[in-house]
Amino acid sequence: MSTSTSALTTTEVHLLPGKAKNILRGHPWVFSGAIARLVVEDSEPQPGEWVRVMDDRGVFLGWGHWGSGSIAVRIISKVPDAIPDVDWWTQRLKACLAVREAAGLWSPNSPNRSGFRWVHGEGDGLSGLVVDCYSDIVVLQTHSMGMHNVRHDIVEGIRSAFGPALRGIADKSAFLLQKLEKNQEKQMTDGWLYGEPESGITEFEEHEITYTVDPIAGQKTGFFLDQRDNRRLLMEMVGDRDVLNAFSYTGGFSLAALRGGSGHVISLDASQAAVDRAHHHAEMNGVAKRHTSVCSDVMSYISKVDHLPPVVILDPPAYAKSRANRHKAVKGYQRLNEAALRKMPAGGLLWTFSCSQVVDAKLFEDTLVSAAIRSGKTVRILRRLGQPADHPTWSGHAEARYLKGLILYVE
Repeated sequence: MSTSTSALTTTEVHLLPGKAKNILRGHPWVFSGAIARLVVEDSEPQPGEWVRVMDDRGVFLGWGHWGSGSIAVRIISKVPDAIPDVDWWTQRLKACLAVREAAGLWSPNSPNRSGFRWVHGEGDGLSGLVVDCYSDIVVLQTHSMGMHNVRHDIVEGIRSAFGPALRGIADKSAFLLQKLEKNQEKQMTDGWLYGEPESGITEFEEHEITYTVDPIAGQKTGFFLDQRDNRRLLMEMVGDRDVLNAFSYTGGFSLAALRGGSGHVISLDASQAAVDRAHHHAEMNGVAKRHTSVCSDVMSYISKVDHLPPVVILDPPAYAKSRANRHKAVKGYQRLNEAALRKMPAGGLLWTFSCSQVVDAKLFEDTLVSAAIRSGKTVRILRRLGQPADHPTWSGHAEARYLKGLILYVE
């Protein structure tokens, strides 16, 4: 391997005694408090530069991207002889595709029409990088300056691993990086790194349902692929019951419920553009007569209606991004679920989720117990839900298990 387009640095990050243990177990982060000293040849490393991580005895642990926050280094490669180059990225991306092939989400022998997560950051050993695939369009997000700096190497690796059917690669990182680098003067923008389809909108299929995504204007990379398996389960369980899909975005759960036989589905979201797209999806799939879009704040809507339908889906955005806001998030989940439970009928099913990384499964479940008690309803847990196979986790990195959900039966 040769050096990548990112500047080569000779900085060595030496850890305190005992701090290499987590790295050897597969954890990809080096926290600032674990560092004993830096060995620098010229100048202090800048955010995003490559550094060599060494244990307290000077034994090489890995190459990583230097950061300015509490996560001082994100380890990317454990090959000691050189910094990752395009060939390295191509092989890593092919290895990630092999995981998706094993999960039945990708086949190199047929055109891709589905949507799946190609790279899930730390879960695929590539901390700071997310790559989603929608049919023949790929969308990447870089969550660190290190990944931003090597994005062109990543693009070349994507092109080589995907093959000639690839139509475009979009970068949806501007908001994340602008927030990360608060003081930088250069304004970042989202855009196309390879190709530029005449229309930014692309179609893909999931469970025989056709959806559209806008990689540049949409939230995240355009769709919430992490709920794929849970949407399939909803299709199997919903029957002909009416559904409220709160925080619906562009209607993923709504279309799954309608495909499963629901008599009527309401897609509820505070974004008019999102609910308009949800209804467009219903029209595309021939189920618009059983679908209604409502643009409203979810808590406001729940407070105004007399009762809710027998199936309610609550899939809000993350209520907390840091431990400092965890208590506030727990209170928010409690209020939301209590309000819904109060107006749900006996025999109803509440599908409720949290994607807040700092709220673990036990805390979320405890919060739901509290909400049920406060609502005066008795509930039973029918299912505990999580993220699909294309959002893998390492046993040594519990933080990657961010999505948790419960199906509650209301007595």
